[in-house]
Amino acid sequence: MTVRKGDKMTISIQEHMAINVCPGPIRPIKQISDYFPRYSHGPTSEEGRSPTDQSDASPSDAPSSVVRATEEGQEPDSYDSDDSTALGMLEFDLYYDQQNCTLQCNILRAKGLKPMDFNGLADPYVKLHLLPGACKANKLKTRTVRNTLNPAWNESLTYCGITEEDMARKILRISVCDEDKLSHNEFIGEIRVPLRRLKPGQRKHFNICLERQIPLASPSSMTAALRGISFYLKELERAQQWEMEERGRILLSLMYSSERGGLLVGIIRCAHLAAMDVNGYSDPYVKTYLKPDIEKKSKHKTSVKKKTLNPEFNEEFFYEIEQKDLSQKCLEVTVWDYDIGKSNDFIGGVTLGTNTKGECLKHWTECMSYLNKKMEHWHTLTNELPGSTFSD
Repeated sequence: MTVRKGDKMTISIQEHMAINVCPGPIRPIKQISDYFPRYSHGPTSEEGRSPTDQSDASPSDAPSSVVRATEEGQEPDSYDSDDSTALGMLEFDLYYDQQNCTLQCNILRAKGLKPMDFNGLADPYVKLHLLPGACKANKLKTRTVRNTLNPAWNESLTYCGITEEDMARKILRISVCDEDKLSHNEFIGEIRVPLRRLKPGQRKHFNICLERQIPLASPSSMTAALRGISFYLKELERAQQWEMEERGRILLSLMYSSERGGLLVGIIRCAHLAAMDVNGYSDPYVKTYLKPDIEKKSKHKTSVKKKTLNPEFNEEFFYEIEQKDLSQKCLEVTVWDYDIGKSNDFIGGVTLGTNTKGECLKHWTECMSYLNKKMEHWHTLTNELPGSTFSD
């Protein structure tokens, strides 16, 4: 076909579609078995084995690490899945003691961490948070190991007051960071473990790859609609975090005494309280109210424990009340930081009663159902201040 200079060559729609859209020859798709090595019992060549022989392979054909893990009853998390990851690997154990409501985290070692310093090494440490509701009150941290990419910590970090409700909905975030004295610390990688994967009384071993934090898309790369949705979701997430912010945990005991004709409230201890003072500690004390309190005579207050985030009180208060009236009452418990010369700081609070839910409702119902029997439960302190409580 001859085309004069300056003229445009016309192409039919059929030819256009054939040129731009036609995918060309269809190539066969590889089977997934092509990506994995085959193992044989004897000198038989791999090419001579049929697909049926491959599918009938015995456990002895598997890699030795997998066989070892199966023989020892371990789960896939307990052996090295990849020794050449970019961020490194972390080895740790988790153990939940249901009777004492404690979660024990044994941070063992890391291997092949990403270099973060100019010398090609790092100064790694590990920190733990419980999600949702991550805050300083539930952060635990190991020591820093200097100038290494293969640190060994062998430290045990323990969360107190972890209830069955927490185990069902909480996620443990384990972050590995590089400490930098001259500037801010740098994030290396993290692992998130849903606590529902743990079985009470059984230690679970992990040796898995670190992952990166998932970055949010930049607003410039979004359409106007996506930017609006993104901002809405961020604001919603902030609101939810604010509503569920945890300030620590408190161990309470309740018992209705038929002999004394009243409710006995025990303030046993607190754990992982939020730090309210500049020294990183608080001077906590606890107040209780039995509401509604028309005569305003139901307030009780413990002694102040100086410079601690894990105070032990072991104090009891008595409320004279008939058992049938407990269903119309609620117990407000608040924890405060004592300050000299200024108003005290609110740390956290919790309310128990028939209108509450979860562990609070369960504890209150048990108290009303079982007379003369002391019931102990851990409760989560939140930043929500009961409406009629003041810092006196």
